[in-house]
Amino acid sequence: MNRILLGALAGLAATAPMTLAMKLMHEQLPREERYPLPPRQVTEGLAEKAGVNEQLGEEERKAATWVSHFAYGTACGALYGAVPGVRALGHPALSGVGFGLAVWAGSYLGWLPAAGVLAPATEHPARRNALMIAAHVVWGATTGLALERLAEDGRE
Repeated sequence: MNRILLGALAGLAATAPMTLAMKLMHEQLPREERYPLPPRQVTEGLAEKAGVNEQLGEEERKAATWVSHFAYGTACGALYGAVPGVRALGHPALSGVGFGLAVWAGSYLGWLPAAGVLAPATEHPARRNALMIAAHVVWGATTGLALERLAEDGRE
């Protein structure tokens, strides 16, 4: 199987522990910082841009949030699998963490604010940024390890 597909599978799988980490850390935030997490905010922001946000009920918003969150994790995993020489960066967990941090920065300091979907990370509380950075560390490490394992299984 090619590395892009394996990366997509790894990214999909890694989104589950990332999501659990986000939920557990979110519960520990001070009450005033427990507003919806970025997957929900991004989904609603994109729905607003598409002009369909007002037509979505709560169940549809939840479903769209889950689908878009896991789809983004899958797409970023595919991109990770496509990066040439990513294995040369050292241990798969470390290269995955580096990539996960790049995804966080590119998303929360880059395309999401540029597209007017979400305010930049610099405008969010430090604890929320720490939560999202830690979640991307979990995603990256898991993606790196999962891709390495899947690639090894394909060689056996």
